[in-house]
Amino acid sequence: MNGIEEKIWNYIDGNCSPEEQQAMDILIATDEVYKRKYHELSKLNVEFSCIELDEPSMGFSYKVMETIRTENAMKPLKAAIDKRIIKGIAAFFVVSIAALLIFALANVSWTNPNSTSSMFSGIDIKMPQLGNYLNSNVLKVFILFDIVLALFLADGYLRKKLNNKQTQ
Repeated sequence: MNGIEEKIWNYIDGNCSPEEQQAMDILIATDEVYKRKYHELSKLNVEFSCIELDEPSMGFSYKVMETIRTENAMKPLKAAIDKRIIKGIAAFFVVSIAALLIFALANVSWTNPNSTSSMFSGIDIKMPQLGNYLNSNVLKVFILFDIVLALFLADGYLRKKLNNKQTQ
């Protein structure tokens, strides 16, 4: 496409500035080449506007969309979890458990296995008095929390049951 055709197409399409439009008006009125090309391209533009665009049938669009949907459904969902991360977490726990076992076995007294008194002779364990912690206020708060939790769970269950009835 040469420069004259581009200028005339921009003029026909309205893609030029007002100054360029005035200049094209003058050129079309005065220059025979521009005038002939303008009439030729404006007739072509009218014919282009009369042509209907081909559209695929609804059945074709439906089949294409169903094919795309089934292709996406066939692909298995893959978790984006790196195997190295899982192995690193597993190694951390294995090392932690091994260190705990080594520490426990290193601190066991292996001298006299028949005597239980020598094994626990240095340990003085006292159980805490739970009566100091369990008074009536703590018990009331615990029961209140349990009641609120039970009401919350019952509400969720009943709402789910109601939603299932409404959708059916």
